[in-house]
Amino acid sequence: MIGQRLRDHLAKSGKFQPVDTTTVAEKAAASNLQACGNCADSLARDVGASYAFTGTVHKVSELILSINVYVHEAATSKPVTGASVDLRGNTDESWRRGIDYLYKNVLSARLEKLLK
Repeated sequence: MIGQRLRDHLAKSGKFQPVDTTTVAEKAAASNLQACGNCADSLARDVGASYAFTGTVHKVSELILSINVYVHEAATSKPVTGASVDLRGNTDESWRRGIDYLYKNVLSARLEKLLK
């Protein structure tokens, strides 16, 4: 849910156009994209993307979680930016609010700098 929501935010920004990942979806699902040695960057290149966005969620307890988003340049695997937000509560509403806050208040400004 939050991955699609982030894709929607990026598309609505007018600065990014999410690419169709169906051709690499099976390969991505079989990988641990956060620990596979930049394989997300390779998959991004395979679908013609300029950037690879990946993320993690750290669950400290049922009430304390954090969402982390990492952005790499697909061609070079160079990390370019990222963002993190803490959540209180493990509900769909808190997850939606968390990713919305992360994008609107942290990541969008960092991506704006990246594109200048």
